[in-house]
Amino acid sequence: MHSIDRATGRLHRDTLAFDPAARLWTPAAAPAEPEPAGPEAALSWLQRRSGHPVRPPVGVIGPNEASAEVLAAAEAVGRVLGRCGLTLLCGGRQGVMEAASRGASAEGGLTVALLPGADPAQANPFVAVPIATGIGEARNALIAQASLCLVSVGDSYGTLSEVALGLRLGKRVFGLAGAARIDGVRHLDGADALAAELADLILN
Repeated sequence: MHSIDRATGRLHRDTLAFDPAARLWTPAAAPAEPEPAGPEAALSWLQRRSGHPVRPPVGVIGPNEASAEVLAAAEAVGRVLGRCGLTLLCGGRQGVMEAASRGASAEGGLTVALLPGADPAQANPFVAVPIATGIGEARNALIAQASLCLVSVGDSYGTLSEVALGLRLGKRVFGLAGAARIDGVRHLDGADALAAELADLILN
């Protein structure tokens, strides 16, 4: 469990303190009055208060058409990213992309979209930064390359291609709500488990 030392503004774990610039844990005296910090609070500290936030966005991928269950999972993923202070990157259209963008924006998160077409107006209304690539489905490769990691919600042929690209690039890929069950994808029971996985990736 992490804790925050309000007196020094540092993130601690037992007798270690996190150096956000070097991304390393270093020996340090335990805080006198530690404030317990779960994964979301620890990541929020890093992103909003440390002075050295993680810049690469988290890519959220999934089908344009999805069930209510999948869309709810995507929105929950977006909300986690928003609360953690992490930027969401997606394809910017409807379905999983819109649901995740809606969740992130509801929590004050930044949403960025790499659109397949040349018109930024094609972005869903919850995208803050629409980037009209004009390169069609080739933008899938850009999403995989630009992302710190990928969160796959649901499944489709297009989503599967992004999962494969992410794995080939050595990115960590998380799966929820029926994501493709292939080697390399870490399947989660729900969005609540995502914050802990992201904290493990970013803080460890």
